[in-house]
Amino acid sequence: MSSQIPTKYLDQVLEHHTQDMTGKVVAITGTTSGTGYVCAKEVARKGATVILLNRKSERAEKALDQLKTEVPEGKFDPIACDLQSFESVRNAAESIKRKYRIVDVLVNNAGVMALRDQATPDGYDVQMQTNVLSHFLLTKELFPLLRLSDQGRIVNHSSMARLGPPLAIEYFEKKGGDLGGDGTEEENFSFRGPRWMRYHQTKLANAAFTYGLKNKLEAANISNVLSLLAHPGLAKTELATTSAAVGGMDADAEFMNMAQSAEDGATGIIRAAMDPKAQSGDFYGPDGQGWNGFPEKLTPEDLLFDEANIQINWEGCEKAVGAFEI
Repeated sequence: MSSQIPTKYLDQVLEHHTQDMTGKVVAITGTTSGTGYVCAKEVARKGATVILLNRKSERAEKALDQLKTEVPEGKFDPIACDLQSFESVRNAAESIKRKYRIVDVLVNNAGVMALRDQATPDGYDVQMQTNVLSHFLLTKELFPLLRLSDQGRIVNHSSMARLGPPLAIEYFEKKGGDLGGDGTEEENFSFRGPRWMRYHQTKLANAAFTYGLKNKLEAANISNVLSLLAHPGLAKTELATTSAAVGGMDADAEFMNMAQSAEDGATGIIRAAMDPKAQSGDFYGPDGQGWNGFPEKLTPEDLLFDEANIQINWEGCEKAVGAFEI
């Protein structure tokens, strides 16, 4: 489950920016590989019970077996959750509610990147439903359990692709398959065009969700739930491999030479999930130019908490999956 790229920062983060998680329940989406797998492994090593939220697949079963091998004392609870199906997400949330009274950390990690212009069975863009709408739904369904934690944490995963134009409501609507097409090879290989615009919209939406949620928690005088954001920089994970397989990017692009390991890519969400000094609104990611480096606490760009972006995200998500009462 490890890349060939040397890991530089994970041990330092684990030593100085985490806490004992014994007795805590951590739910993570997308743990079959990459940043989600690394996060699941490390929070389990710290003593947490880890709910693994993935689509049923041979890949998910192999990842679970590998986690059990790497962390023999770990407590892992796989629950089927297909983020391309609202019904599946609701069923996963109900399963969690039946088994657990409290969830301490929800890591909305899973994501897809630069996929073709196609609709999910629910009618939404596959990137928007996977990366944003289903995570909003999962968060609102599990919020009552997070509310009961001594310090609940909701961790959203963005990326450098958050930077760009503001959110547009059409990307949140039932227009899957009618949002710009697949673009040309030249556009896709230079990280431009409609596929990458749809991806940008999802990564900005994840950030806007974080700061919109933070505002609502503060307005409701809820101080025991933190809304947190992280991004992995450029990490060598299956995300790029999947995108390249459907023509979204060049897997051998020179740009990828800047990539850091999946382990270092996961350090942002690891800090957000376990840093004892975390405060609501904290944003963790690589320092410097943002592509690689130690996961510092970053200053969010203005567009991440822009009122118009927050409103479009919240209203678009609620229209798709129902009201989120704080």
